Amino acid sequence: MIYLLSALAPLAGLILLGSANAAKARAQQAAPQNISGVSVEASPALFATMCALDAAGFGADESTLAEMPSRLGLREDLLKMHGPATDALRQFYNDHALADPGETLSQYITFALLVGPPPEFRFLVDHELLPPDVLSIEGFQDVLVNFFREAHLDARWSQIEPEYARATRRYQSPVRQIVTVTNAYLREVIKTRPGSSFTVYVEPLVGNRTNFRNYGDRYAIVVGTSSQIPVDEIQHAYLHFMLDPLPLKYRDDIMTRRVLLNIAARAPRLPVEYQNDFLALADECLIKAVELRLRRLGPAQLDASLNDADQAGFVLVRPFVAGLQKFEKAGPAMSYYFSDLLKDIDLEAEQERLKNIRFAPAIPAPEPQLPEAAATQASELDAWLAQGNHEIALQDAAAATRTFEKILEKYPAEPRAIYGLAIASVLGGHAARAKDLFLMLVSAPASGPPDAQKPAEPADPGILAWSHVYLGRIYDLEDEREAGLAEYRAAIAVKGAPEAARVAAEHGVEEAYNPRARGNQGNADGNTKGPQNP
Repeated sequence: MIYLLSALAPLAGLILLGSANAAKARAQQAAPQNISGVSVEASPALFATMCALDAAGFGADESTLAEMPSRLGLREDLLKMHGPATDALRQFYNDHALADPGETLSQYITFALLVGPPPEFRFLVDHELLPPDVLSIEGFQDVLVNFFREAHLDARWSQIEPEYARATRRYQSPVRQIVTVTNAYLREVIKTRPGSSFTVYVEPLVGNRTNFRNYGDRYAIVVGTSSQIPVDEIQHAYLHFMLDPLPLKYRDDIMTRRVLLNIAARAPRLPVEYQNDFLALADECLIKAVELRLRRLGPAQLDASLNDADQAGFVLVRPFVAGLQKFEKAGPAMSYYFSDLLKDIDLEAEQERLKNIRFAPAIPAPEPQLPEAAATQASELDAWLAQGNHEIALQDAAAATRTFEKILEKYPAEPRAIYGLAIASVLGGHAARAKDLFLMLVSAPASGPPDAQKPAEPADPGILAWSHVYLGRIYDLEDEREAGLAEYRAAIAVKGAPEAARVAAEHGVEEAYNPRARGNQGNADGNTKGPQNP
């Protein structure tokens, strides 16, 4: 399973993987056989983050640790740990866990790729550049710093680093092969650019969940240590590293064919990130086309794959494949040939070809993965809440709004649904509605049965505390500082409030909320179990 955070850097809120100098140094130190800009390595920051998840009880796939007995033993030790920092870590994790373990893990991997080495774990980017999934676990940095010291992770890393070194060496040859084959096909060499890097991070605790991140010229993919090396996923990520600059360079030429997006966007299976972004769609189609040519399929298999691409909404794969067949007989490198590849796309012919296309139906959403203890008692409400959380994690504000509104039609006083709808409203830019919903949550009666218009008092103090924090920020933005201070103080007073909510409230008391200074852009991302950041 691959968790991919966008394909084309400037087209979405992509992730900065580190300073240019740090990325360049890592690449030079660990590049497989001096392949400039490409490295395979382990990350102490990622190791520490995964140790924290271990101690918190994250459901890691221990079968991937068969070749690293010391790492398996460390996981068992961490699960048995006790102490103030460990207890705070477990509380934080429980407050922020998503219904899908893969999406929970993805947030923390993003965090680990955005911070520097232990023990400080300082962010490598300004707060305003942090992506939503990191903002949704705001406060984890302080939690990790304290846990790192309490668990003596510096000493543990020194003991286990040789096993990580062996695991990274196992990836060297496959990565070298991917680079060699891909560059030979494209007739390209890796161009030396300041800060340009492609890094494969090996971390056994990610199991089979492959995570890919990129920002500008800095790309990283995090892989596990399973017996089957995810060659296809690494190659896909590397093709982004090599090809992403081309659609940007020829943006104007690509956008002359934007009318095809009106057709592609009707495909139920087309991922949401491509439905309104033709440049990103063209980029992904180019990469899929190159992948098909690298697989050297027979005519029947190739035609079946092209049909699958069309039916999923990747309508440019077929014309790109046709153009690549000509490219393979030509002389120049892809960076020089790409403009010819675009010219070969006959817009009128493609519109005619796609006029009567029948797209494949949507793939049914997977059943929400609820905690094991509750799995046998999963209710309709639990399933709907998990679905809404999943949609918020995907930043699909419209879908999340529909889901939480559906819940409230049947369960009108459910605080988790009201909170979820408030977060979806913030994510969708509907601040006034969000404010009304947060006010409903904080003004719930302290006792007695709820009426038809107000929710019962939230059972989760996190919902109440974060609702106060949100209201404080909203009032600050409305220049109602006294009202904002009252909300922040109310959040601090909530018994059992999450540590991150308390810290956020204390910051609000110290200074008025300022999205420019604090790096928030008016949107939110998260779930009904944890904080969301406007």
